[in-house]
Amino acid sequence: MSATAESPYRGRVDRKDIGSWLSGPRIDTGLDGSDVSAGYPGERLGLPEQGRGSAATWGRRVGALFIDWFVVLGVSLAFVGAPEPGNDTFGIVTLGVLVVMYVILLMTAGATIGMWLLGIMVWPVGSDRFSFVRIVGRSVLLALVIPAVVYDRDRRGLHDKVGGTVVVRTR
Repeated sequence: MSATAESPYRGRVDRKDIGSWLSGPRIDTGLDGSDVSAGYPGERLGLPEQGRGSAATWGRRVGALFIDWFVVLGVSLAFVGAPEPGNDTFGIVTLGVLVVMYVILLMTAGATIGMWLLGIMVWPVGSDRFSFVRIVGRSVLLALVIPAVVYDRDRRGLHDKVGGTVVVRTR
């Protein structure tokens, strides 16, 4: 552009000019331009919108995890005693007990103690049974916490996606 040519902006930057990149990408469209905001959690998986078999709410899931955590803390206290300052044994045993409890109870009953008390359970997606390897992977990722808080609109955390599972309501 030459020095004498008129710019349509005349040295001014309008909010509209930077608004598209400042606000980030639209989250209601997929990569192919399809609308991903429509629907309810679990619709893409064929789950009902409400009631039995629908995607479990975060309140129930977090509540179940807290109940399970207290059970695991009790078991850990029985195994290694009270935690001592500077000794990580209690924490490591606690995470190990959590993973073992989740693997055993999900493979046998489809729900942990906390899940059972709050009326939710884990269902396999796209299959009629669980894979041992996937349930172990799901349980280890849950113990790492971060994968559990990265989730999609179907309320499936990264640990659920790795495990090929979804948490649903049973009542």
